[in-house]
Amino acid sequence: MADRPLTLMAVHAHPDDEATSTGGVLAQYAAEGIRTVLVTCTDGGCGDGPGGVKPGEPGHDPAAVASMRRQELRESCDVLKISDLEMLDYADSGMIGWPSNEAPGSFWQTPVEEGAARLAQLMEHYRPDVVVTYDENGFYGHPDHIQAHRITMAALEMTALAPKVYWTTMPRSGMQRFGELMREFHPDMPEPDPAEAAAMAEIGLPDDEITTWVDTTAFSGQKFDSLAAHASQGENIFFLKMGKERFGELMGVETFVRVQDSTGASLPENDLFAGLR
Repeated sequence: MADRPLTLMAVHAHPDDEATSTGGVLAQYAAEGIRTVLVTCTDGGCGDGPGGVKPGEPGHDPAAVASMRRQELRESCDVLKISDLEMLDYADSGMIGWPSNEAPGSFWQTPVEEGAARLAQLMEHYRPDVVVTYDENGFYGHPDHIQAHRITMAALEMTALAPKVYWTTMPRSGMQRFGELMREFHPDMPEPDPAEAAAMAEIGLPDDEITTWVDTTAFSGQKFDSLAAHASQGENIFFLKMGKERFGELMGVETFVRVQDSTGASLPENDLFAGLR
């Protein structure tokens, strides 16, 4: 290992995903001299267009949105000091049930073996010591997140590499605090219907099932700024309205489930590279 730096590879679905769940670890490990590689699988073309225009609305141009989001992603990478950005550039599949799910060339329609083969080549090139992606439900059921999980796990099987592998998650206690903060900022927000509330309650994991808690509070300002680089996306505005201090309180600790390990590092752990240095 003396001839190369320790390397973290994060595999995400869309531009801005790198900021929300892994912005802290990407910034922290970059500051520690670890090589940070971000693989973004889609072009983000189903995101908001200028002025907040949504997919399917008049004036929404997926190609123009993708171009805008590519620039935002580069700015985010600069903020987080990411060493290497790789874009697979599959077409954004949109939310579950959208017509874009069925579009030829969309990430959701791409055979897992094809995407995995491309990602395996990147893994062979960068030889990551740690790989981070989503769980089998893509954290909250987004088709592209699920597909990112699938190609990552398949790509690992195609290589002879044995990195530590993590899936992003949130503790249920943190999800509860998030809901309380949402109501604080939006007191007129209607209560969700029972089915929606039940689905929300299943997001994340019980605190005692989380294996890895990384305190990245010292880098939460960078994480905030990386999210601000994606300010064209309406779903990010809520986080930005918090201000850096409140944002750091809520988003300063990033949590993961360790699903592959050959180091024998004890659990729970507070470092993705425990056992590697």
